[in-house]
Amino acid sequence: MNMSKSNPFGETSKFFRLISHPARLKIIQEIGRGNACVCHLESQLGLRQANLSQHLMALRDAGILETERDGRFIYYRLADAKILDIIQAAMKFTGSNEVIGSNGKQSHKACSCPKCTSK
Repeated sequence: MNMSKSNPFGETSKFFRLISHPARLKIIQEIGRGNACVCHLESQLGLRQANLSQHLMALRDAGILETERDGRFIYYRLADAKILDIIQAAMKFTGSNEVIGSNGKQSHKACSCPKCTSK
């Protein structure tokens, strides 16, 4: 994410507004566990594809997510994993016990993407 030096409080405020939606936090958390395609995120998060795509586009446009195409699948990854540290610190501050990022305890629900079917 490209933060301007001219108004650091304004840019930081924009960043927090961007990630403040619970669905976006869940998306960042799931992608923090490893690159993910839309069908994987849809099955893991229970979000409709249209809604999910809108959130992914906003996160990608802000430079939080990057994409990579593999055949017909587009995989999303974090542009900078430090975002997980920021979210984790905020979750601890608010008293959440949820641990985000790579924890090795993924349970894939009915996802037919290559990432899930190869396991």
